[in-house]
Amino acid sequence: MVPDRIESEVLIEAPVDVVWSIVTEAEHVGKWFSDSAEIELEPGGKAVLTWDEHGSFPGRIERVEPPRFISFRWARPAGAEPTEGNSTLVEFTLSAEGEGTRLQVVESGFRELDGTDEEKAEYAEGNTRGWAKELGELREYVSEHVGAPARR
Repeated sequence: MVPDRIESEVLIEAPVDVVWSIVTEAEHVGKWFSDSAEIELEPGGKAVLTWDEHGSFPGRIERVEPPRFISFRWARPAGAEPTEGNSTLVEFTLSAEGEGTRLQVVESGFRELDGTDEEKAEYAEGNTRGWAKELGELREYVSEHVGAPARR
């Protein structure tokens, strides 16, 4: 069965405004998430996430509500501009939790992707594993960046 959405979250030992900067500014995103990034932080703005191993993935910023929410669409395969049938929606929600920040990531739209159900399910499963890995790297990056201990 193809899930329509996947969800991940992480508690980060840093204030919301610090985490917001690290998940929305290209110079940070290109260090914890991809190998490089370009981000126009406004609705309709362009985003490009590039991995040396996987290629470049163009995206489009959908909503920006600093410092609590950002969403973007990104496409597959590498190099494709996001359109109906080839993109999923990624939503980052930040909320204060004690002195830290809870970051929730929801990626949706897997059922609407072009391809077979098996391909869609494999893509969702791969992204589930990917988000777990990347959020761990984000937590470590923030820990190094702001000098706070990492915690799950």
